[in-house]
Amino acid sequence: MKKYSIKYYSLIFGLVLLGCKQTEQEKTSRVEMLPYYSDAAFTPHWLSKGDKALEEFHTIPNYSLVNQLGATVTEDTFENKIYITDFFFTTCPGICPKMTANMSILQDEFLNDDEVLLLSHSVTPETDSVEVLKDYAEAKGVLASKWHLVTGERQTIYDLGRQSYFVEEDLGEVKTDDDFLHTENFVLVDKNKHIRGIYNGLNKTAVAQLIADVKTLQKED
Repeated sequence: MKKYSIKYYSLIFGLVLLGCKQTEQEKTSRVEMLPYYSDAAFTPHWLSKGDKALEEFHTIPNYSLVNQLGATVTEDTFENKIYITDFFFTTCPGICPKMTANMSILQDEFLNDDEVLLLSHSVTPETDSVEVLKDYAEAKGVLASKWHLVTGERQTIYDLGRQSYFVEEDLGEVKTDDDFLHTENFVLVDKNKHIRGIYNGLNKTAVAQLIADVKTLQKED
């Protein structure tokens, strides 16, 4: 059996260690700035923070909804805040419980960070009353100071989902007011109401990427 010197083994160990470090660096490395999005195609626009194009760029419009405590929630609720939003309903037996569980991961991650909030819209506002949302929030460990579950006018919620956040994936398919809004997407919105990312809310890897992107977004200030 061929014998190797200590120097040889040290060299091999060093190369393995270097490889591990490089792999770890690749896992944690992120872009220095997130793109902006303005339509349902989610084509990235790489704009600098002070770019004049942002003056006319797509933003989330004004709205008025009610949360699980009966408090009014408007765009002012998220003034100077980064927030993550999704669309769900309390009686959903399929994807919603998984989405809520992953939103809970985000709640825990940013629990002590006042700069980050969560917003979940009910797509069945006719049945998801304030009382129903409150019971759901208590059952799921939702903290009202961090995470708003909102109900309100169906038209307002559906217009926000389809025309403002672009959460549905069936691009180009015409929807009527009677078509149900059901999506697993989470959307990241910055302090200026610009969309900065969309993520699969059922996928733990996507949620981890979302967490990293929030931290990247915070560095813009």
